[in-house]
Parts: sequence; structure tokens; C-alpha cells
Amino acid sequence: MNLTNLGARDLRDALARGEVRCIDAADAFIARTETATALNAYVAFDADGLRRQAIEADARLAQGQRLALLGVPIALKDNIQAAGLPCGDGTGALHGRIARRDAEIVRRLRAAGALISGKLGMHELALGITNHNAVTGAVRNPWDASRIPGGSSGGCGAAVAARLVPAAIGTDTGGSVRIPAALCGVAGFRPSVGRVSADGVAPISATRDTPGPLARSVADLALLDEVLSGDAAPLPAMSLRGLRLGLPQHTFWDDLEPGVRRATDAALDALRAAGATLVPVPLPDAARLAGDAGFAIVLHEFVRDMTRYLHAEQPGVTLDRLLVGVRSRDVAAIVSGLTGDGTIPEPLYRQALQARRQLQACYAEAFAAHDVAALVFPTTPRTAALIGEDDTVLLEGRAVPTFATFIRNTDPGSLAALPGLSLPIGLAHDRTDDRGDGLGHGLPVGLALDGPAGSDKRLLAIGAAIEAVLPPMPAPPQR
Repeated sequence: MNLTNLGARDLRDALARGEVRCIDAADAFIARTETATALNAYVAFDADGLRRQAIEADARLAQGQRLALLGVPIALKDNIQAAGLPCGDGTGALHGRIARRDAEIVRRLRAAGALISGKLGMHELALGITNHNAVTGAVRNPWDASRIPGGSSGGCGAAVAARLVPAAIGTDTGGSVRIPAALCGVAGFRPSVGRVSADGVAPISATRDTPGPLARSVADLALLDEVLSGDAAPLPAMSLRGLRLGLPQHTFWDDLEPGVRRATDAALDALRAAGATLVPVPLPDAARLAGDAGFAIVLHEFVRDMTRYLHAEQPGVTLDRLLVGVRSRDVAAIVSGLTGDGTIPEPLYRQALQARRQLQACYAEAFAAHDVAALVFPTTPRTAALIGEDDTVLLEGRAVPTFATFIRNTDPGSLAALPGLSLPIGLAHDRTDDRGDGLGHGLPVGLALDGPAGSDKRLLAIGAAIEAVLPPMPAPPQR
């Protein structure tokens, strides 16, 4: 049995049945991690701590204890506090600083028996999607080490895809769980804002931030969601036959890379064959309202929320010191001038919040008017960019902004605080547009679903039903 191929639920069950010891599973993941250091997925890997936790878990299992994640290694994005491990938020001023306490979600993971394996690389301050971090180095995509894993939770996507850990916990503000899930070929879930506690997590925007899991199956996402949220209700029974799913119009399905178009069209064909009804859903104002609201909210709340976080959790580090320590060029351009007169003024912030309320009403009306259970669309319009393509990438032969292109489809629903899911649907094999040489093995493509506000359990159930009719996602080639 290759233990590193087991997902969280399967590993937990094998441990509970006594087929596997926790220490053997821990050693397998340690060995796999040591062979994959070139990916740079971890910024802090605690092999000794993982072994100690595994020995303790074996003792608990021998005593008859059974918990939701007992003995299962879980890794954390570097902006989530875990006592005794660094919480650097991917940035110079905080890099290597040891957390004094667990974030609430880490407390819940430990209470469920999870083993915390370490901290995973991220885009600096979580303000980007490439994970090309000048402080901790670029995280590399397991499918092609010259390419990005997505971000800002890129280390999570890379680690789960490469079988370094069964599952990981990231954070999502505008797509930062779902984008790396899509580009690395795993599943990622963004809960409704407020469903999962962000206490002890370095913030960007309280209005938009939420922790969320990445794993290799929807069943594992549902298990982690149960632990993180405390919502133990089972997923509702779900059949695709007769289920109405919306295809959002106006940008979501426009300007797709040919391989992404083919993969997503094939997934839609599988949904139709399983009995789902696919309904066009106009969303003409979504992109405009998201543009009007998004950055004004983020930049205003980043100053407010990060100042509070530093005061409470990172004594001795001021916001000015934090911003001066930023080393990644793209992030420095975002945060430069954010103090003093450079902050977003309160009236502009209030206007942005009003635009957000209009966006939420737009989504609520679309779900109700067209009687759809979820919206379905490509998670990203293209597959993983090359590392270093921080400013622009090619799409349909045109140079387009990297950040705006990769968040185009995930950002509006995020701003509206909707639950979102990304599922791996296969590989695009015809990548020739960025360096002209093609790719024999292909790169992953993700299919996204946004559900109505608060429909987290139903969205996961829909995701599980869709996953069941799609071909299984292969593992990336091991190098």
C-alpha cells in the first residue's frame, strides 16, 4: 500500500482499522517530502514533530479513541498560526517568527486528532496568485516545475497534488484556495464568509477572507469542512438527474485557452449525460460591480485589519515595518503608500461596500430567477503560467494582466461572500502559447462552482455528485 496516495478519509479509516500505524504513515509522508524539496512547497516542515504526534496518535488509537482526523497529517498555509511553528505570512518582517498560540481552526484540527506537519509557502502577504515569493522563493507546480502552482495558497496546492500531505488548509480572499487547486489538479473549497473562524489568521480583508481546505476529493473537503466549521450535519443526498446548474454569462466563459475550453466542454457533456440541466444565467453587472468594490475594500480593510492583527499577535512589528519589509515586486506595488495619505478614504470604502451589496443582490436574483442550485464555470481561463510571468501572460495570443486574468472568474463570487468549489477535471495537452514548445503531459484544468450564500453543504454535495461522473484525476509525474 502506497500510504502517500491515501486521502484524509481513507487514511483515517485505515488507521482506525489497524491496517496502518500512524508512525508508518508519517514516515511515508516525510520520505516523500524529502524527495520533493525542489518544489519548495514547505517553508517549515516539522518532521520530528510529525513523528512525535504520530506516536501519540498510535497510543490513542490503541486505547480505542476514534476521532474525525486521528492520525492524519495536515499542513497549513504560512498565514495560519500554530503554536511552536513560524507564522511568517510569506513576508520579510514576519518570516520565521514563532506563533505563541493556535488559530481557532488549528485548535479544532488538533481536537479532531490531526497531526500538523508544517507551514506551506504562499504569495507574500497573500496578495497575489503566482506564489513567486521573493522572501521564501517560488513554489513550483508538481506538473511542471517551471510553472506557478497558483496562489496565494500555492504551497497548499503543490503539497496536496505532490502527495506530500493528504490535505492542507489555505485561505481564500478572491480565489486563493480555488486557483491553486485548479492549477495543481486537486479540489479546493471556499466556505461562505463567517462559516469558518479566521481568528489567528493573518488577514487581508475581514469582509472577504476565509480559511478553506484543499484535498484530493470532495469527500475529504467535506470532512475538513465539518471539523473546521463544527457543522456535523451530513451532506444531503444529491443526484445530477434533473439538477439545474447555471452557466454564468458575460466574461465567465469568454476568452478561454483552447485546452481549458475542451476540458470544460467535456465536463459539461458529462453533466448533461448524467441528467443535469444546464441553464444560461446572465450576470451582466458582476464584473463591473466586483471591479468597483474589490480593491477599495481590500486595501482599506488590509490597513485596518492587519494593524489589529500585528498589535495582538506580532508584538514589535508595526504596519510601517511590515510594509517596508515587503520584497516581492508585485506586492510592493500594491502596498506602497498604504499608510498616511495613501489609505483608501472612508467615503470611497463606503461606496465600495454599497457596490458589494448590489453584487450580492445580483447573485441572489440570478439564483432565484433561473432556479439554479449552483453556477458552473472554468476556475481559471488558462492553465499555469511560467514562473516569472508576474505582470502579463498570453491568452488567445494576447498579452493580458496576470493577476486580473487568473482571478477573473473567482473574484466576483468571493466578493459576494458565496461558497465556492474547484474540482479537477483533467489535463490540457496543447499548451504552446507562452513558450512555443508544447507540453507532452498536460497541465491541470479546474471546474468551479459557486453556490447561493450559506449553501455550503449542498454545494459540497453537488460537487461530490459531479466528481462521481468525471474521470479520476491522475497524479503528477514524480521527478
